[in-house]
Amino acid sequence: MERVNQTRSVSEFILLGLSSWPEDQKPLFILFLTMYLVTITGNLLIILAIHSDPQLQTPMYFFLSFLSFTDICFTTTIVPRMLLSFLSEKTISYAGCLTQMYFIYALGNTDSFLLAVMAFDRYVAICDPFHYVTTMNHHRCVLLVAFSCSLPHLHSLLHTLLLNRLTFCDNNVIHHFLCDLSPLMKLSCSSTFLNEIVIMSECSVVLVTPFVCITFSYIRILITVLKIPSAAGKRKAFSTCGSHLTVVTLFYGSIFYVYLQPLSTYTARDHIATIVYTVLTSMLNPFIYSLRNKDLKQGLRKLMGRRKSQAAPS
Repeated sequence: MERVNQTRSVSEFILLGLSSWPEDQKPLFILFLTMYLVTITGNLLIILAIHSDPQLQTPMYFFLSFLSFTDICFTTTIVPRMLLSFLSEKTISYAGCLTQMYFIYALGNTDSFLLAVMAFDRYVAICDPFHYVTTMNHHRCVLLVAFSCSLPHLHSLLHTLLLNRLTFCDNNVIHHFLCDLSPLMKLSCSSTFLNEIVIMSECSVVLVTPFVCITFSYIRILITVLKIPSAAGKRKAFSTCGSHLTVVTLFYGSIFYVYLQPLSTYTARDHIATIVYTVLTSMLNPFIYSLRNKDLKQGLRKLMGRRKSQAAPS
């Protein structure tokens, strides 16, 4: 009973955000509001273009539409709360903080698994094109998406429950702009040994496994492409992977920088890397995937053309 009361002594947390200087709050609010609106608009256009164009009804775009939807949900979990903190509302309830953390880990890891699934799709398309239709059939694609969504939620639930068992005493100031595991564990006045063991074992496996699958897929793709005799054939094969590789580099580069380090070394410098994988990557995804993809650009033009024709007076 005493432990429960101690745990309940912290009913809310204070998110310090990106800057404590009052003059920074308005520019930061405008910047992140703009980024949020661009993210929502860009990813929504990708989803609408894919689902309205019959030529885009392929596994690659099926996965891309789910990635865009996940990115919308991911940024919505983070940015609106940031915008509130810029307007001086820096407190967040204990339950609200754990809820935000749950969805950050669930949706962030869903992004990770979807990127791995998209790499597998490219591997089959380039390395085994004659069996692509049967290997990447609709039923299998649905199963891959279901797995990519369900496992991260179980992973996130485990860490949320483990965090909930910790005791928080007087210190409730989080030196971050979101509720993340490492800053919260630093505030705990009870032992975080079990949490750290699980992070370094289970969390590392969940984080690294999709990256290993992506790496393996692209090694096989590279070997196959190098065997193509014509330079035009090589360029065409690489062009279908360039956008995905760019996103993978941005996403995993920033995540590994933040999470594959000891808890004691976690500092405010990691905020920039966190912004990259939580906000910036989601905003850039529609541009990265559409700028180098003729089919998707054509689908977006068709979508905008239909919207203009519907809006024009008859």
